[in-house]
Amino acid sequence: MEAEPAIDSKHVDSFDESVSFSTQEKERKTVEEKAIDDWLPITSSRNAKWWYAAFHNVTAMVGAGVLSLPSGMSDLGWGPGVVILVLSWIITLYTLWEMVEMHEMVPGKRFDRYHELGQHVFGEKLGLWIVVPQQLICEVGMNIVYMVTGGKSLQKVHDLVCNNCRTMKTSYFIMIFASVHFVLAHLPNFNAISGISLAAAVMSLSYSTIAWIASAHKGIQEGVQYRYKATSTSGTIFNFINALGDLAFAYAGHNVVLEIQATIPSSPKNPSKGPMWKGVIIAYLIVALCYFPVALIGYWMFGNAVSDNILVSLHKPTWLIVIANLFVVIHLIGGYQLYAMPVFDMIETLMVKKLNFKPTRMLRFIVRHIYVAFTMFVGITFPFFGGLLGFFGGLVFAPTTYFVSP
Repeated sequence: MEAEPAIDSKHVDSFDESVSFSTQEKERKTVEEKAIDDWLPITSSRNAKWWYAAFHNVTAMVGAGVLSLPSGMSDLGWGPGVVILVLSWIITLYTLWEMVEMHEMVPGKRFDRYHELGQHVFGEKLGLWIVVPQQLICEVGMNIVYMVTGGKSLQKVHDLVCNNCRTMKTSYFIMIFASVHFVLAHLPNFNAISGISLAAAVMSLSYSTIAWIASAHKGIQEGVQYRYKATSTSGTIFNFINALGDLAFAYAGHNVVLEIQATIPSSPKNPSKGPMWKGVIIAYLIVALCYFPVALIGYWMFGNAVSDNILVSLHKPTWLIVIANLFVVIHLIGGYQLYAMPVFDMIETLMVKKLNFKPTRMLRFIVRHIYVAFTMFVGITFPFFGGLLGFFGGLVFAPTTYFVSP
């Protein structure tokens, strides 16, 4: 029988040391990754309740776009308009349910961000290229639109309250609106903006209610007409398609759903989808209370003469229009922060994980202020940005809300 080869104790010690070093290195990386996750906006706080999900979703969906629904109805007509409005509500509720279910479809893993789900479905690299550009266009586009709309709403309040005051440019009001966000940008995560989001959700319901009640009180206008505004077939088709884009914009909000759900605690016995779905149902009931009356009553009262913003068609009483515009401003403040938070998370993740910056307050201060300044600059430079909503609605809001989700 051959003798067993002698084992070199030095080699064993060396092997043990390498294994020990590898284990320590993995543990160190795990601790560092956890520290980064505890710092990033999306994953830093997971103690949200179901009602957080409710008003976050209302704030994300019921934006100033609800005030343009009567105008969209005038381009769609009674039959197609009602069908598309109701179908959009049903389809987007279904796709939202799918996203809530997919948040934890892999045991032991949570898809805290939209692009993480995209990477799981389409692959590590392709998922990023498919989802991230669309999500960024949605969220950055919304922030720019909110900058412009917030500034114009403030200007409307100023002009109504002070008829004899000196006329100020819209750009000044956009800067006033932006100044609020230079302060609110210091709030670290979703749960930190929950109070602002709740106020925004209440304002959404309030100005929507004012819009349809004031329209109903004003009554059907003399000579009201419901035929299409365009005189040519091509013009009618163009307006119809643009109205579809506006409607897609009105039902936007899916691109922040996974990020909202990430703030809810989860365990095998009590997964996050339970409270999240409860919040979604409440939110969609509120969406229906806001959208359907504004769209149908606004169009019924004013016909194809309705303005792009239903509040403009109302004119009087002045005090009511002022209050409604102030409500719009408050909502836009909360909505801006809600859509900005995932963008902050993306930029800060890139800076910390890819470019190896330290997760500090100074980094957050610089990154977020640059972003707010950027959206303000684009809003001032292109004050007609809101006119592109139909284009953006068809390009990115429809895919992320109607198509990509399934």
